[in-house]
Amino acid sequence: MGLSRTIRCRTAESAGKLSKHLIKLGSGMGKSYPGYLFIQIGSLKCVNYLARKLSIGSIIITGTNGKTTSTKITILLLTKDAKLTFNYESNTINAIVTGLLTGKVDLGVFEYGIRDVKHGIPDTVCKIVDPVGVVYTNISREHSQVSGRENPFEEYLMAKQLLSTPMKRGVVICNADDPRTTIIGKNKEQDTKVTYYGLDIDLEDKTPLTGDVFCPLCHGNLVYSKRYLNHRGIYECISCGFKRPEPDIKLTKLLLEKEKWWVSLVGEIYNYSTDKNVSIDLQVPLPAFGIHNLYNLLCAVTTYVSFTPQPENIKKTIIDTCETLDLSILPPGRFEIFKVKDKWVGMGQGDNGDALKANIQFMESYLGDDITGNTAFIYTTPDEGEDEIFEDHLSSLNSLNPVIVHVIPGRESVEAGRSYYNILKESLHADFYPLSHEDMDKRIDKIRDLVKESSYKYIIVSGCGPEQYMWGNLKLRCKSHKKNS
Repeated sequence: MGLSRTIRCRTAESAGKLSKHLIKLGSGMGKSYPGYLFIQIGSLKCVNYLARKLSIGSIIITGTNGKTTSTKITILLLTKDAKLTFNYESNTINAIVTGLLTGKVDLGVFEYGIRDVKHGIPDTVCKIVDPVGVVYTNISREHSQVSGRENPFEEYLMAKQLLSTPMKRGVVICNADDPRTTIIGKNKEQDTKVTYYGLDIDLEDKTPLTGDVFCPLCHGNLVYSKRYLNHRGIYECISCGFKRPEPDIKLTKLLLEKEKWWVSLVGEIYNYSTDKNVSIDLQVPLPAFGIHNLYNLLCAVTTYVSFTPQPENIKKTIIDTCETLDLSILPPGRFEIFKVKDKWVGMGQGDNGDALKANIQFMESYLGDDITGNTAFIYTTPDEGEDEIFEDHLSSLNSLNPVIVHVIPGRESVEAGRSYYNILKESLHADFYPLSHEDMDKRIDKIRDLVKESSYKYIIVSGCGPEQYMWGNLKLRCKSHKKNS
């Protein structure tokens, strides 16, 4: 790096660190501003100047669902063994750079959301951050519109893959149960070490798939011998032979109790920090927080074991961390179950087909078959141009067959909500409340009143909507009513 660029990068670093300090003294600039300022002064090319200061390197976690929870648990584990910088719930290169402005530490752990190539620059992020780890949670149909532009699933999948495409060192970590993340791993095996994780438990998702799932190699039909959660399971292509790889680490022996679950973690994983394989075989307790969060835990444990510089601490660190986990680890919009008077309420964001289906499955596993025929569903709709998401949602709703579906717009367009309602009411008993995005308080209050006034024992509230702005506030108001009732 030439002298002029070195000066420019150091100037950008000083300005970024100063702004990071000022943010602590005030409010309003957010997690991303110091990184934004650094890039404006120093350019994207200067990001590598910061990244090289990490003694081990950066880990970037991406996927459709579970990014934030997986990142949080990973941080809880790694912070016991190493000096970390991290960022989550702010899925941009600016947020990653803000984390890198911490200075000399061992590892950076960053959540990164990618919706398309134009807005996500995933391959550029990989080149400038030069991560030692890229981690994939899962990939399912999400936003089919980004900034008013159509975002086909094939482009969305390609954008996810590009995040690890330039890697020539380190470890790519993939969910073996997801054929879409598996193909990313298979394409990287010649360049880097690839570690796969997956479930091996006596559990099966017998509800219909939401959306078509084809072989990512030849586009033939995938045959599942077992599905754990929607398209995640044990699969094989009858045309080309592409199949689920044997996971390097598995989650086994799931024991479900009302307030606590027990799981076993078994496997042998390559550890990047020591360049050696590490074996684990242990049983840990968890809060009862849904099958989808078992994947988040397994993803986090795999990442931790892959990068901890102190592998001798692995067993104690995992057990200690799991014993202290509680539902506060979940982001504000994530699905949780609580009681309001004599009613069980499951509430949280489900803004793609996988997420809403996981929410329903969690409600069923937590409360049992009794929810059949005794459940009301308050459904918040996708926006214009998000027909694929609605199709996935409708498939799950039809499978659940609630007694009543209260339909409320979840995003900006009331008319989109109305059109989805008109389709939904052809197969399910439903009503519609045309509440605008601009008056979010009225929308939240109406949902709270529907919960309060419902005559059904079980109520599920899920669908689209901003995580904190809508779901976080909605849960707070419903829980406040719970305390006051």
